[in-house]
Amino acid sequence: MKRANQFNVRLCSKKEREVFKHWLDASASLWNETNYARRQAFLEDKSVWDVDTGKLEGKYKNVLSSSVAQQIIRKNSEAWRSFFSSNEKYHAGKLEDKPSPPGYWGNEEDGRVLRSYVRKDQYTIEFGERSRLEIPIGSELKDKLGLNRNERLRVEIAGDPKWHGEQNRLELVYDETADTFRAFQPVTVDDSRLDSPLASEEAALDVGANHLVACTVSTGTQYLYEGRDLFEQFRETTEQIADYQSLLDNQRESSKRIDRLYRKRTNWRNHAQDSLVRDLVERLYNEGVSTLYVGDIKGVLDTHWKPRVNAKTHNFWAFRRFIDRLEDVCEEYGITVAEESEAWTSQECPACGEREDTIRHEDSLTCPCGFEGHADLVASASFLRRQTNEVGSMARPVYLKWNNHEWRDHHSPPSPVETTANEEYTNQSTTERNIALGASQTD
Repeated sequence: MKRANQFNVRLCSKKEREVFKHWLDASASLWNETNYARRQAFLEDKSVWDVDTGKLEGKYKNVLSSSVAQQIIRKNSEAWRSFFSSNEKYHAGKLEDKPSPPGYWGNEEDGRVLRSYVRKDQYTIEFGERSRLEIPIGSELKDKLGLNRNERLRVEIAGDPKWHGEQNRLELVYDETADTFRAFQPVTVDDSRLDSPLASEEAALDVGANHLVACTVSTGTQYLYEGRDLFEQFRETTEQIADYQSLLDNQRESSKRIDRLYRKRTNWRNHAQDSLVRDLVERLYNEGVSTLYVGDIKGVLDTHWKPRVNAKTHNFWAFRRFIDRLEDVCEEYGITVAEESEAWTSQECPACGEREDTIRHEDSLTCPCGFEGHADLVASASFLRRQTNEVGSMARPVYLKWNNHEWRDHHSPPSPVETTANEEYTNQSTTERNIALGASQTD
């Protein structure tokens, strides 16, 4: 089974830092050029696999090394295969929204996603008082550092490995928000050495407007990730960008200040989103989840904001990026991600099945039959029950909030609806209608 070790990469000199960022930036450029060529082929109804990736590899191997260039192209191929799989499900009626082809890793003006991948047999990690990581770089960068042709870049890392086993493909990322380089090392661990071996539980998640993610596990555990503060900060920055854009001359499309705000907004969102994914997947693994169901987010955004701002707020969710990141981290833990339609789950009463006459107001879902519960948790539980009937009694939801660094359990007092719903459901003498679900938390 796969688990992941995480380390911080320490770059001791300015030149070393410049070389490392150049290496990551070249990885993003190779991804973008490969993706552009394949998107063009796709739009022209040609095979994306006929693109001359060998030529692109040759263009970047003097910076990245041949093995790293090959890994970036291979990673892009995996993204396209995932897209084609989702596209088949869409045309078969199994997905409500049409999937989009793989996206780009940003541009120089707006800020790239600085990320790279190293094949499992092309890097080494030495642990000790001064732990070291060795990775391959191209001859052009070796010349800048004064390395010979047979040497690799050797950098310090901080962090103790939690898992030992067969190493897998290494991922290296620059977190601009924290100004930190990070390394993620998936490790294949023998099942007998795991603290919580993977079982056969299932989970489903719902992406909402007020809460980033509501997730229900077949064990009865529910997770709720608060999104209000995050979304408000994102919206305020978006409005600030719009205000500055309104002051521009007709001949200008942007400014350095606007570009900085875009980068700040994107990096801040990505940091919170990536942390959420890793926190959620680790919790699901410990619950014994082997399959995670995800749907779409059509219509989750409110429409009462200014028209000029409302369209841009869709960037906050970055749903395809979220799913791609979710699939990457789930792969580390051996969890399968399945995209299925979640139509009507946010309007359907779990007690009587009513859809048309239910009322959703902010966090609550109410039904004429008397049911009341937390709308996002109801949706995730209903979504899960479409995939499996084996769902345990619901416990009080685990409520998490972002503190600008990590997601932490937030111990707010439960509302009367939450208390009632959980007490009635766990009482086996009550009716089947109370299948759910915690109620809204107080702000």
